[in-house]
Amino acid sequence: MRILAAVTVALPLLFSARAQAAWPDKPIKIVVPFAPGGSNDIMARLIASKLGPRMSTSVVVENKGGSGGTIGTEYVARSRPDGYTLLFASTSITTNLATSKVLRYDLEKDLEPIGTIATSPFAVVVANGVPAKTFKEFVDLARAKPGSINYGSAGVGGINHLGTALLAHEAGITLTHIPYKGISLAFTDLAGGELQMLLPTVASSVQQIRDGRMRGLAVTGAKRSPLLPELPTVSEAGLPGFELEAWFGLLGPAGMPAEVVERLNHELNAVLQSEEVRKMLEHEGATPTPGGPDVLGKLISSEIVRWKNLIKEANIKVQ
Repeated sequence: MRILAAVTVALPLLFSARAQAAWPDKPIKIVVPFAPGGSNDIMARLIASKLGPRMSTSVVVENKGGSGGTIGTEYVARSRPDGYTLLFASTSITTNLATSKVLRYDLEKDLEPIGTIATSPFAVVVANGVPAKTFKEFVDLARAKPGSINYGSAGVGGINHLGTALLAHEAGITLTHIPYKGISLAFTDLAGGELQMLLPTVASSVQQIRDGRMRGLAVTGAKRSPLLPELPTVSEAGLPGFELEAWFGLLGPAGMPAEVVERLNHELNAVLQSEEVRKMLEHEGATPTPGGPDVLGKLISSEIVRWKNLIKEANIKVQ
């Protein structure tokens, strides 16, 4: 009987060990919680194409957009924690939480960090009709006429909204928020002079700046962008210490086996350290930031605090 009991206990452990050893034995899915074509989608497909050969399986991207990214995020949070369904996340997962939107998942309990991927700065751009040629002149203009400058965003509570609010708060100026249903509509009004200011990513604005459809004043990263090297950082241009970058990372459902998380992080970092991927990300205005699960976890926690504090201190309306 003791022998039979021992065998009964050992069999499930043996099967479990075999299952883990065989991972991955089917395609891995990376969910992008936004529509195809944006920065998240482009970067996710790049990472997936390089991860596949290293994992000896197919790594596919599936777009599940809607509700500012919360639909796709919830889908992954509710998936089996087996390492086959992952989330390509960005700054929006923290702004969604900070703006007190009704979320049917707990960001810090239902999702498990795998690793950081990249960061990407924003550009401070204004309409050509705005009488400010530098960032300092823009701030002086806004201070002289509080609330007279309208800025656009891709929606209330998004990074374009909160990022501009952070900039205004730290510069001590008052701007008027005009939310749009997508950043492309805001670009159209900015180019047409119906809007005065916008804070898009460098990658999405570089061509329009070069074509003369709008004027770039500064970038929000810690250093100048290779895509717009002529533009100073906001810190250089008159607001010392200011830094704002969108970030991207890979997560999965909470409860994934430690060996799976470790393998995914190892392969992800290897992909990010390749010269080919570095150049491709730079083309998208992003800088690779390979890092472990703990780095991403701390980043998410600090970002939640940052945006919640801003909303409270600046009395930002997000509903």
